[in-house]
Amino acid sequence: MNSQKVVLITGSSSGFGRVIAETLARKGYRVFASMRDSNSKNAARRDELLQLAGSEKLSLSVVDLDVTDERSVERAVTEVIADAGRIDVLINNAGYALWGLTEAFTIEQAQRIFDTNFFGVVRMNRSVLPHMRRQHSGLIIHVSSGAGRGVFPGMGLYTATKFALEALAECYRYELSQQGVDSISLEPGPFATEIFGKSEAAADGGRSAEYGETAKVPQFIFSAIESSAVPVQEVADEVAKLIETPAGQRPMRTLIGPIVGALQPINDTAGQIQREILTSMGLEHLLTVTSAKSEAA
Repeated sequence: MNSQKVVLITGSSSGFGRVIAETLARKGYRVFASMRDSNSKNAARRDELLQLAGSEKLSLSVVDLDVTDERSVERAVTEVIADAGRIDVLINNAGYALWGLTEAFTIEQAQRIFDTNFFGVVRMNRSVLPHMRRQHSGLIIHVSSGAGRGVFPGMGLYTATKFALEALAECYRYELSQQGVDSISLEPGPFATEIFGKSEAAADGGRSAEYGETAKVPQFIFSAIESSAVPVQEVADEVAKLIETPAGQRPMRTLIGPIVGALQPINDTAGQIQREILTSMGLEHLLTVTSAKSEAA
């Protein structure tokens, strides 16, 4: 592993992003852990990471970045490039969840979650990809969810953002393959992160009440998933493994954690169908990432 590889992670104040940042830094990567409000609401979490970097002599920096703000995204990416000269790995991790009956969420709630979970990724990729394409190397890991392949009642809008993210990540994979850049999805099951405590409820309680007993389903699903949650280190270790896997050998999708293993046949079948469709169109070369001039993954 080249200790000079540069990794930019979104949503690093807690959960997956925080543990991934610490894990990769300890493995010798140059890590830029980004978070919004690092000078205000998340100042304490920023300081914790910086203190860790100092005490363990890690190459770990904190960058202020809000994925819903294009200027913030551009400013942060420019800062990383100016500091490190390149970005080898982008980990799109920022996101949040909604729990409740789908009808009970307002249009504003739907727009906000897509602005973070989906359009936030579009903003990040648009900002980082020109640099990766010039390098003819790079890796983008999209932290999706098992809810991006299977539907859970009570999680309709969150699931919709992850289904959209899955399609986006796969399309990037084909379009970027000849540029030396790899795009993959990581699909975690329930892990012990703050997503449970920070999740947002449906705003229109009156709509929910009209569903009778069915209105209890979202809380039932929430409790079942929360009770199955396991420590997040497994996800960070899998991310490190994927980064260290040579380009062209990584799976498009990696399921990890409790419950979601049952979704593997969906991934297998979809992958086979995609291969057959692209091959029939004479586009089978897009299925393989070209060798990078300076391999970043």
